[in-house]
Amino acid sequence: MRNVLVIIHLVVCVALVAVVMIQSGKASGLSGALGGSSDSYLARNKAKSLDAKLANSTKWFAAAFLILTIVLNII
Repeated sequence: MRNVLVIIHLVVCVALVAVVMIQSGKASGLSGALGGSSDSYLARNKAKSLDAKLANSTKWFAAAFLILTIVLNII
């Protein structure tokens, strides 16, 4: 049982790193917050973009990583 969880944990780790590396950088950072940004067509449809899907999958992989880490430390 523990070996199966370790293998799943490794797969989740690799997937998490891959998803984070694929995401585009948030280059605007503080300057975008201070200067403001224009509301464009792309900004309004951001929820359907690839970046939004990658951000959502990052949250799920991070949650799975956290849960598996806790479970493996208990076992």
